[in-house]
Amino acid sequence: MSAVDDRDAHIDASAAPLIEHLAELRTRLIRAVAAFLVGMVICFAFAQDLLAFLLGPIEDTMRSLGDPNPSMQYTAPQEYFFTQIRVSVVAGLMVSFPVIAHQLWRFVAPGLYRTEQSAFLPFLLASPLLFLLGAAFAHYVVVPLAMQFFLGFADVREVIVGVIPTEVPEGVVITEPVAPADDGGIDIVFDGKVNESLDITLKMIVAFGLCFQLPVLLTLMGKAGLVSADGLGHVRKYAVVGILLLAALVTPPDVITQIILFVVVYGLYEVSIQLVRIVERKRDARLRAEGLLDGDDE
Repeated sequence: MSAVDDRDAHIDASAAPLIEHLAELRTRLIRAVAAFLVGMVICFAFAQDLLAFLLGPIEDTMRSLGDPNPSMQYTAPQEYFFTQIRVSVVAGLMVSFPVIAHQLWRFVAPGLYRTEQSAFLPFLLASPLLFLLGAAFAHYVVVPLAMQFFLGFADVREVIVGVIPTEVPEGVVITEPVAPADDGGIDIVFDGKVNESLDITLKMIVAFGLCFQLPVLLTLMGKAGLVSADGLGHVRKYAVVGILLLAALVTPPDVITQIILFVVVYGLYEVSIQLVRIVERKRDARLRAEGLLDGDDE
């Protein structure tokens, strides 16, 4: 066989596994996208309920400030429809994430050793749980504080509601009661748009959900040997500055909200250091049991 034939045979042998991997990737992507589309369609059927849930903190804040009937508006015919689409996309992604993660695992797992599979799988399960925890923290704690801060600057206009009698004498005209004239200046009231109010909630949920991924990210990097517990401890002061900048960027200009985010993310950073230290101890114990590590190497 000539050198040209050997080269062609080597190319054919290496191309076949590549084509199989690409076909496998296409199958996994199709299934993941199909799961996302099904989840989005299902969530669109409950889009109004999901939107009411997401706008709940704003409603509660408006009621606490004295507005008995909170309301919002949309200024374009298609605005409310596309707002529901956005809610359905986010909710559909969360609902279909287990299927997407399963397809990712089925694609990656054959290329991993058994020990690597057992190490990677817990992080794949912990990631969505931590994201949900961060999203819940943002929705129930951070967003209400942000709404209280923003809406607290405007006064709530009081409307006098009268009682309409059931029997009206002939010739009497019933008109709606109106608030008495106020010479104290211009009323500054909140008349928000649905999509703009929803943006605040979604940004907070995504930001805190991603921040809660910090332990997963740093622990995975520790398993890969990219970071160490001592190294993370030595750069703690730089991490504090970075977390403060993050709190200033993703939260409203409210000191209380920024302090809450800083405390939470810094706590996650300290937890990550301990998790990386546990990973290092387990790795050292395994290497020592295999005779690959002694006291001097440690």
